Amino acid sequence: MEVVTSLSINKVLLAAFAAGALTAAAAPIQNGVEDLASGKIKHVLLISIDGMHAVDFINCARGIPGANDGSPYCPNLALLGATGISYRNASTSKPSDSFPGLTAIVSGGSPRSFGVYYDVAYDRSLAPPQITTGNGLAGGTCTVGVHNGTTTEYEEGIDLNQNLLNGGAPGAAPTDGGIASIDPKKLIRDPFNNCNPVYPWNFLRTNTIFGVIHQKGGYTAWSDKHPAYASVSGPGNGSNLDDFYGPEINSDITMASNQAAVAGIKTPLGESCASLDLSKGVGAWTDSFFDIRCYDTLKVQAILHEIAGKNHLGTASTKVPTIFGMNFQAVSVGQKLIEGNVKGGYLDAEGTPSAALVTEIEFVDKSIGRMVEHLQDRGLYDSTLIVITAKHGQSPIDPNRFLPIPGHSGTNGTSPTTLIATDLPGYIPDSESPLNANGIGPTEDDVSLIWLAPGSDTVKAVGLLESHASEVGLGQIYYGRSVQSMIDRPGLPPDGDPRTPDIIITPNVGVIYTGSTKKQEEHGGFAHDDTNVMLLLSNPSLSASTVTAEVQTAQVAPTILTALGLDPNSLEAVQKEGTSILPAIQFGK
Repeated sequence: MEVVTSLSINKVLLAAFAAGALTAAAAPIQNGVEDLASGKIKHVLLISIDGMHAVDFINCARGIPGANDGSPYCPNLALLGATGISYRNASTSKPSDSFPGLTAIVSGGSPRSFGVYYDVAYDRSLAPPQITTGNGLAGGTCTVGVHNGTTTEYEEGIDLNQNLLNGGAPGAAPTDGGIASIDPKKLIRDPFNNCNPVYPWNFLRTNTIFGVIHQKGGYTAWSDKHPAYASVSGPGNGSNLDDFYGPEINSDITMASNQAAVAGIKTPLGESCASLDLSKGVGAWTDSFFDIRCYDTLKVQAILHEIAGKNHLGTASTKVPTIFGMNFQAVSVGQKLIEGNVKGGYLDAEGTPSAALVTEIEFVDKSIGRMVEHLQDRGLYDSTLIVITAKHGQSPIDPNRFLPIPGHSGTNGTSPTTLIATDLPGYIPDSESPLNANGIGPTEDDVSLIWLAPGSDTVKAVGLLESHASEVGLGQIYYGRSVQSMIDRPGLPPDGDPRTPDIIITPNVGVIYTGSTKKQEEHGGFAHDDTNVMLLLSNPSLSASTVTAEVQTAQVAPTILTALGLDPNSLEAVQKEGTSILPAIQFGK
């Protein structure tokens, strides 16, 4: 593969465009770069393979000794790479959680602009939900015009019934509650908007590619793991997504209705989902290497229906979306999960995958292969830009670095939030406190985001953490101006951002704040394994090339708009942060 440097970008571009690349022949050339305003890209298929590192793509496309007998195990991804630009040094959002990771990809910004830090985070201004959520965020009061402060939750806990694949939406198909399954009484509220519930799409502070494309007359579709992830619609009334599919990933597979909903499907590997893995008493789809493939297959089917010009269930004719896509959860589960005596993850620091992880990557690869086949069969392949990346990576790749805190026996140390809550009573808001037995808990995985109660002494809290560095696995600590330079100043308007953490802890590589016996990796942090993900743009008119310059997954959003002939500055986060389109395919003005 050719390594593209800044000096060779224009050469690669001109060669690609001369071959019939991404634009119409009549499109004007400006500064050696063609304008796509009248180009041939009519559709964008956006795929997030959650957890997929850049090194995973290298290993599966080339093969690596110690896995799959040394043979490649993602032939379809490799074929896309043969007509694609691969970015080896792509970084996700920081924090690298799914919620900000996805929002970065579709908005072109970072938490500084779009205000999303985690599925479960905190806001010093917003108020608690009317009733307690399914995951324990307590209901409370909301007074109009008064800053309150509450943990924010945008995951399964806001469903009407989080045990069901359809989220409990009345009259919905067994897997298809969509936004109708969101319980407004479980949503946090805005004291400065008459205490109205804050729907996921309005929790975002900036617009998204779905909003821009929809408003320009395009047809938009997205499939993801929670109804809450309709957030990609962006601010408004939730209608920027013409077709949304969000079967609840944390629903209970022991429910007969959920088992029946997948009984008739086969995964792209040919596996029947008539018998889910119930042998170990697992409850969620993410607790089984097999069950997660059945869950993801629901979304794969949705994409295939949409390629055929139908809705996600295939029950009505619509149109092929201008922008559509999904997330895969299988690789993330294959990396994290310990299922009984079977471990997923990796065998070494080189990224040699376990047998379980190889199977998950093969499943995803076969699924994407089907999508490509359907695009070809429909005559849509040449006019579709395929973008494959990941919301987040997973850490640690090296299994020898894994250190759970407090650990399975509870003797490896203590988490940063637990230390502060124990030694400095009143410093942690009750909705965030790990000492609240009925609460939802703090925001800690392989990162610790800490919001302090009003009046707390940040410097004192930092001093406590520094004096217990070994106990909390302290790697780096950010507060005050170091947080402000990275994100924004924590506080209340107009001087601060109510969502910015007071303290951010990035622990030593390999440290995960957990006592679970079911996981060996996590994400959310700032480490290389958390943030360095696969990023591939593919179209039949492109030649294989590799870019090693540092890029951000946030650059995907303005790149997609440019490919469709739309103005990337239509994205508010792009304007605020100056996000550029990806290098080596700078086809816009």
